Amino acid sequence: MKELTDLITIRDFLRWAMSRFTEAGLYYGHGTDSVWDEAVALILPTLHLPHDIDRSILDSRLTQIEREQIYKLIQRRVTERIPLPYLTHQAWFAGLSFYVDERVLIPRSPLAELIENQFEPWISPDKVHTILDLCTGSGCIAIACAKAFPESVIDASDISEEALVVAKINVLRHNVASQVTLHQADLFSNLPKTKYDIIVSNPPYVDATDMATLPAEYLHEPRLGLAAGKEGLDITLEILKEAYHYLNPQGILIIEVGNSESALVEKFPHIPFTWLEFQCSEGGVFLLTAEQLHTYQSAFLT
Repeated sequence: MKELTDLITIRDFLRWAMSRFTEAGLYYGHGTDSVWDEAVALILPTLHLPHDIDRSILDSRLTQIEREQIYKLIQRRVTERIPLPYLTHQAWFAGLSFYVDERVLIPRSPLAELIENQFEPWISPDKVHTILDLCTGSGCIAIACAKAFPESVIDASDISEEALVVAKINVLRHNVASQVTLHQADLFSNLPKTKYDIIVSNPPYVDATDMATLPAEYLHEPRLGLAAGKEGLDITLEILKEAYHYLNPQGILIIEVGNSESALVEKFPHIPFTWLEFQCSEGGVFLLTAEQLHTYQSAFLT
């Protein structure tokens, strides 16, 4: 660790991290989109400092223990290509901080924008009392919904028992255990006989071609949360078959399918999916009403 003799301040480590990250050609897609943001997101949380700290603190000298800790994390990010949130065990979604590790996908969904806007104009917030989050993973969607709709109750399901352990950590951390109930279930199986005002899901949707070409960082995430068959639609199609039976008459279904959008449209060219637009991220998210699901139920069952 010869470099440590020359790295003294926070600013020194930020500059050095940026150089190492650029040299290594890292991929940024887990909450940051630039080398500067990546360096800041690694170093400041490690020092228990907020992101909006006064820049004058960057010239503060670090202790030997702090320097060694940051150095090791930078080295792991470069040599092992571990996504940054797995190193800091922190990811942000809808303005909230979540604990994450290799048992769950790292939150990065455009659904955050919808939740922060209380799903308007697609449904009136005062009509939202029950929400179902399928494939909940870390629980970030369910918990963000609980914060956006404090009078609502949310069921959150996942097939992975390990993922639900992480979700439970986050439910307790955000004090929403009275609102959010976790269920180990394969989609709708083992869920209570409830009708929901909103069913929302960020299911696995990566197709076979994209799975074969993912950056190294994504290979640290659970395959169960990514891969969804040849077209990336295996899980989405199962949801479409059953969702109508779990929605209230005025309810809505919202599913993120990412790059598998074109495959879904090709499969169901006559179904009027509403493809949602976002200010801060790309699309790949569709909406169907309970009425539409009922009308086209036969198409989804074939």
